[in-house]
Amino acid sequence: MKVHGKMLVKNFKSSFQEEFGVSIKVHRGMSTGHEADEDITIAANRSEGSTGDGHVELHGNMKVGTAEEEIAQSLGFKVQVLDASGSNAPNDATLGSLR
Repeated sequence: MKVHGKMLVKNFKSSFQEEFGVSIKVHRGMSTGHEADEDITIAANRSEGSTGDGHVELHGNMKVGTAEEEIAQSLGFKVQVLDASGSNAPNDATLGSLR
C-alpha cells in the first residue's frame, strides 16, 4: 500500500482498513492526544519541521512497530495500528496477521 502527501487522512484510513483488515488511528502531527481531522491531506497533518520524504509503502509482512515508525519518520505524524478487536496491535505482529 503506497501512502503519499496528497492523500486525504480519511482515504488513508479506509485504504488501510481495506488492505489489512484492521483500523489505524491517525494522530494530529506527533501528538498522541488528538486524532487528525479526516478531511485534510496527509501533508497538512505533518508536524512542523518534519524532514521525511512524504511517502511510505506498507506491506503485509511488515511488523506493526516498523510500520508505525516509518510513518512517523517519513510522513511526520504518529499512528496506532489497531487489532481486529480495536485494541492496540502488538508491535511484533505483522500487518498481514492482524485480520
